Amino acid sequence: MAEQKIFAGPRIRRIRNAKGLTQTSMAEGLGISPSYLNLIERNQRPLTVQLILKLASVYKVEPDELQGEARGSIASLKEVFADPLLSGELPGDQELVEMAEGAPNAASAVLKLYRAYREQAERLSDLSELLAREGLGTALSGTRLPIDEVHEAFQRRPNHFPALEEESEVFSSLLDPGDDLFGALKAWLKREYGIVVKVLPVATMPNWRRRYDRHSQRLFLSERLSPFDQLREVAMEACLIRMEVAVAAGIEGLKLSSDEARRLARFELGRYAAHALMMPYPAFQAAALRARYDIDVLKSRFGVSFEQAANRLTMLQRPGAAGVPFFMLEVNNAGHAFRRAGAQGFPQSRFGGGCPKLPIHAAFAQPGQILVEAVEMPDGAEFLCIARTLEGPQGAFNERPRRTALLLACDIAFKDEVVYGAALPGVPGKAGAVATTPVGPACRLCERPGCLARAEPPVTRPLGLDEMVTGLSAFDFQ
Repeated sequence: MAEQKIFAGPRIRRIRNAKGLTQTSMAEGLGISPSYLNLIERNQRPLTVQLILKLASVYKVEPDELQGEARGSIASLKEVFADPLLSGELPGDQELVEMAEGAPNAASAVLKLYRAYREQAERLSDLSELLAREGLGTALSGTRLPIDEVHEAFQRRPNHFPALEEESEVFSSLLDPGDDLFGALKAWLKREYGIVVKVLPVATMPNWRRRYDRHSQRLFLSERLSPFDQLREVAMEACLIRMEVAVAAGIEGLKLSSDEARRLARFELGRYAAHALMMPYPAFQAAALRARYDIDVLKSRFGVSFEQAANRLTMLQRPGAAGVPFFMLEVNNAGHAFRRAGAQGFPQSRFGGGCPKLPIHAAFAQPGQILVEAVEMPDGAEFLCIARTLEGPQGAFNERPRRTALLLACDIAFKDEVVYGAALPGVPGKAGAVATTPVGPACRLCERPGCLARAEPPVTRPLGLDEMVTGLSAFDFQ
């Protein structure tokens, strides 16, 4: 403590005011002069160890109360001013520090206002979604980050880009890769553009999956990546070069509002084109039909990962050669959804994807296993769900691996066309019926009573707390 200077002027002043003391009386209690206390309160003198001990003994002030009190406020204020509504308002963090240290009550009020604003924005979003399900569109919209705008643009439309599919088939014919697409792409990049592909160790590329050095004409890949992910990275680079015009047209069609959003969309379209090149539409669609959409069979046949094959299944919507209209959702173990897509757009209004009872969350307890379940929405719609965990880039021994979970789903009407439909348990005494798990779109939009998994009250019902009755749910409502 003696080695670290502690400037806590505003906190000392707040403690003094709370106790109704003048500077003179507090200085007498601490055994210092009023002028010295005045310098401390103006942050012109640090607290000494002796003064901290004196404050603790005379005024019962905990030493921890004098250290780092504003750190949490500063972090929270950074989050506030990172919001798109306020981004660019502050040139740096110094004003945040001054606000948290010098006016902690004002800082607390700003945080309360921001939390209320976010809560109201979420409620408006929930109500907008409810109205959309009723067929009543709204113009409600909040501030969005570019990544949110891109995700929404892709989620709203079918996950099928005909121009990229056609370009990928032409490119595949040109490469004629046989059983070695990775080698064919490396050779093409070297022959056409002088680009050399090289895999580098973790120590050399600690923070990147892929990096292209324009000066040396080398494309570096991290050894953390699996062979499947290395192939996708090379395929993305090649597709973004070869299909520049088609990718630009796809970005233009999304009608995004900022350059950053367009850069992010370019990455997403590059990923799409890479999947189309790795799993050409005619061959993949025919194989999917023969294998009844068995993802493990498809990933082995095309030399791709489970995630890549599942993702490709959401793209099979070519007129005259369409597949089962799958949609997918990927979440991390904290429940944050960061990827949604669908053959006909992600069915946000019908399915939601925010229910904690979905098998995607149970998948984390059984890594690597495929969970198959039929779920029923409150309106009676039923879906076949397939869930499995995915392993991210390989870390070192002392690093925690990145693990997410993928949910692939389709309408229950397609269960007989999908190999996973045979795993669904039947209902005794009802021929052809399958047992379903009752779920909802999200806790805020779900009115199922007595739900053990409920994490939030529904916005559509008033809470009906009764001191004489306690329900099964954490939130009882009328």
